[in-house]
Amino acid sequence: MKILKEHSDSAERAAGFMKNGGTIIIPTDTIYGFSSIAGDGGVRIRQIKGRAETKPFIELVDSVESAEKISAIKIPERILRFWPGPLTVIVPRKAEFGGGTVALRCPGDDWLRKVIAFTGKSIYSTSVNRSGNPPMLRIEEILKEFEPEVDLIVCDGDSKQTAASTLVDITSGEIKVLRQGAVKLD
Repeated sequence: MKILKEHSDSAERAAGFMKNGGTIIIPTDTIYGFSSIAGDGGVRIRQIKGRAETKPFIELVDSVESAEKISAIKIPERILRFWPGPLTVIVPRKAEFGGGTVALRCPGDDWLRKVIAFTGKSIYSTSVNRSGNPPMLRIEEILKEFEPEVDLIVCDGDSKQTAASTLVDITSGEIKVLRQGAVKLD
């Protein structure tokens, strides 16, 4: 099934599919992403992509406050000034959220933050492609390749941004850039 992002109820519909356990493809502020509510919903994304179980997902949050509820450390202002936006930060996760580490991002797209807010939880996000292949940027190619395998595709034309988010790790207290992407840290 596919719908247009521009439809007035598209955010609620996308969230509804995920709240019912669905795996969807949605436009983000960078590239299209496979998404489901964070948790065991990632199993289906892994099956579709052929992604290894050991490779974690980015979790999208709807606000800085949501990220602060999950993160066991304070995220530095130097990072937060790029949020909302295409910057992902790896932080230690609070024990009540499962412990370990988590890669969090607050996307710059208002519509996407509404989708996340409607789910009431963070959502997984990973590029739309088969593992080992480059991210798919053209909506017609995405529809042809993945429409039979996902519950919903929200269409918003071809990806306007070709760079993924910048990925930084702050678990040690220092800011380490792991992947240079759309945001340039100074």
